[in-house]
Amino acid sequence: MTSSQLPRRDWIKKLALSIGAVAVAPTALWADTVETARRNNQKFLYRNPVFDEFTPPKIPDLSTVKARLVWNENPHGPSKMAAEAFQKAVWDGNHYSWSTLNDLVEKIAVFEGVSPDQIMMGPGSSDLLEKTALVLFQDGGNVISADPSYMSLVSVAKAAGGSWKAIKLTDDYQHDLDAMEAAIDADTKLVYITNPNNPTATITNTEKLKDFCSRVSERVPVFVDEAYLELAPGGLEGSMAPLVAEGKNVFVTRTFSKIHGMAGLRMGYMLGHKDSLAAINEITRGGMGISGPTIAAASASMDDSEYLEMCKTKFDEARNYTMAFLDKKGITPMPSTTNFIIFPIEMEGDAFLEQIYERKVVVRAFKFWDQNWCRVSLGTMEEMKHFTDAIDEILV
Repeated sequence: MTSSQLPRRDWIKKLALSIGAVAVAPTALWADTVETARRNNQKFLYRNPVFDEFTPPKIPDLSTVKARLVWNENPHGPSKMAAEAFQKAVWDGNHYSWSTLNDLVEKIAVFEGVSPDQIMMGPGSSDLLEKTALVLFQDGGNVISADPSYMSLVSVAKAAGGSWKAIKLTDDYQHDLDAMEAAIDADTKLVYITNPNNPTATITNTEKLKDFCSRVSERVPVFVDEAYLELAPGGLEGSMAPLVAEGKNVFVTRTFSKIHGMAGLRMGYMLGHKDSLAAINEITRGGMGISGPTIAAASASMDDSEYLEMCKTKFDEARNYTMAFLDKKGITPMPSTTNFIIFPIEMEGDAFLEQIYERKVVVRAFKFWDQNWCRVSLGTMEEMKHFTDAIDEILV
């Protein structure tokens, strides 16, 4: 049965299932999930075959915390140019914004070196990950991704009827491309790669990844989530977008939530083979959830290269400070190429979260590879000093 033939009530049922399965949900939904987990005395907020997330304490009023370091946000954005464009566009809010969205698509096409029909817009990249999973896995199949990995696409794939093959990262924390390729079977619908990876903040060799994507996409689609790539050394020079331009069956996603500082405004896009994008658009139109002011802000932010470079510099400063602190404490984090750091903690993650939340610092804690970990997002230098002060008190 094709996606267009799927009975409406079955499709709605699958959609409803997916909403409850997303592992990294919008803030309000995430907070509600935390409160439910705590009422049920759940040690783990989410449990997966290979890694778990600890349930944090009661979510505080985030306006009262000293350091909001939990969702990999950009504390410096959006840019002034983006904010002014947003405000101006509000006065056209009585009109649908398809024409301005089409203008943005044309602008992105030039920026990425692809054609407009190789672009699908969405309110953030997670929305596009999930829509792809809904379409590809409604009739089952498996998705191959890293252990650990960003779970949004994987969770929706499982809720829609698929299964997950988790492949552990290599000893130097890169995707094990050889093992991932070997894991492909007749039921594999997608290979999913997050680069840089989340929650590890590590990056996979560009040339090896390009070779992998080029070859493997002849067998199954390869999805490369590049939400954090603009913050990595070399930036978009390491993108897989040129493979899309060549007509390979490769998806690439970007978001305006990270370097552009627009997490609350909701904007992202996906590059892919035009036929693959058409199949997704047959089920759900990606641009329907984007407001006109957000479109204007995104377009202006793309032009503000000076501001984007400033953000990257400030993240580098915060990362270097935090890495030096951890090194002095005798703690060895994974190498970070983006706006968060993950490091091992020698105490149970739930107890750690209780103590650090008491100090008005909010972070996340995971358990995988039989080890407890703290993932801290990079904030302002003031926020990072509150974080290091808290760590000094907790991890004596």
